Amino acid sequence: MSPPLSAASLLGQATINRIVDALVEQGWFADSKVLDPALCQQLYAEICRLAEHDGLSQAGIGRGTEHHLRKDIRGDAIHWLNRESQAQRTYLAGMAELQQSLNQALFLGLFEYEAHFAHYPPGAFYQRHLDSFRGRANRVVSTVGYLNPEWPADGGGEMVIYHPDASDQEMARVVPEAGTFTCFLSETVPHEVLPTRLPRTSIAGWFRRNASLGRVLDPAS
Repeated sequence: MSPPLSAASLLGQATINRIVDALVEQGWFADSKVLDPALCQQLYAEICRLAEHDGLSQAGIGRGTEHHLRKDIRGDAIHWLNRESQAQRTYLAGMAELQQSLNQALFLGLFEYEAHFAHYPPGAFYQRHLDSFRGRANRVVSTVGYLNPEWPADGGGEMVIYHPDASDQEMARVVPEAGTFTCFLSETVPHEVLPTRLPRTSIAGWFRRNASLGRVLDPAS
């Protein structure tokens, strides 16, 4: 078994600096070979075990009373990260480091980070969407870390990042291969997941602001 990684080795300061610069310049960052291969392998094995033992829940759209299952919009199944494994703890510690750097550099006031495994079976997709609507929610910066080893060229499942002000202009197509990491502004960067030909695995996460109202911590929007 590979030794656990430290939080500092997950992204590294040079990559964090590139993420900050990219968010300022264009609102998104995407690059391959960012995440450690050993950690990706451990997380990949974990989500595969969850999928094999009915440990995933069908994902929906909306929050609170507006939450609905819509397989015509998104077809993934999820499991929220809860620090139950060393691999999860290492990943979340690295995201905490990124959160601190984003707050220091960009004054975003990020309060917490939430993340889940996402498993797309063959044929599944997620239609174009924003992760947060202006003024209605508190997701500020989104992240996706990919876990599938050796993704084939014809595997499908790419995440398409669109220009915020041009509805059909593609800015990037991100291949869902292990080690690739993306980060983008939740309120302004539209994106979608194209239909996948193979089981597709990732960790989707969001840095959030505290949207407390009265005595209710972060009420559903």
